Amino acid sequence: MKTLTPLKEVVANPSGWDSFSNYAGEIPEADWLCVMTRNRDSDCLTESNWRTALKLLGGESESVQIDRFGHWACGWWESLSVKDGSVSVPIGEKIKTKLWSYPVLDEEDWSNLEMEEAGKVWKSCFNNKERIKYIREHYSDMTFHSFADLLSSARGEFFAGNPSEIL
Repeated sequence: MKTLTPLKEVVANPSGWDSFSNYAGEIPEADWLCVMTRNRDSDCLTESNWRTALKLLGGESESVQIDRFGHWACGWWESLSVKDGSVSVPIGEKIKTKLWSYPVLDEEDWSNLEMEEAGKVWKSCFNNKERIKYIREHYSDMTFHSFADLLSSARGEFFAGNPSEIL
């Protein structure tokens, strides 16, 4: 059973609400099959799945490519595609099938990416006063192994809570 959609079809309607008349650019060759897409606004799960899928496919090659497109609504989107008939097609189909049954390709990678992103938000979107207030209000939800950890977190060096609380 084929699970991959030709890239040419995805380009015609990348969001599900588009039409081919909104597309401006070169029409992709017919022999590329789309494994997955991402866009400027992709969340941590999508980004983790993207980089895991790319790793499983062995990176960009003659049979694996990333196509980049501009889009009127989201700014840009990308497609991770495999060449029809190549040894990468079964891997792409396995990735797509796995995502249909469970939306995460690599739990550890996703968790690590969420912690990285939470750390960036914690450092750049909160000042010291706001971080101290947040720690006081959510202390029971945070993990500190020492007083030094608490101070480091208050200074924005890392986020010691659940990433989904601030992402």
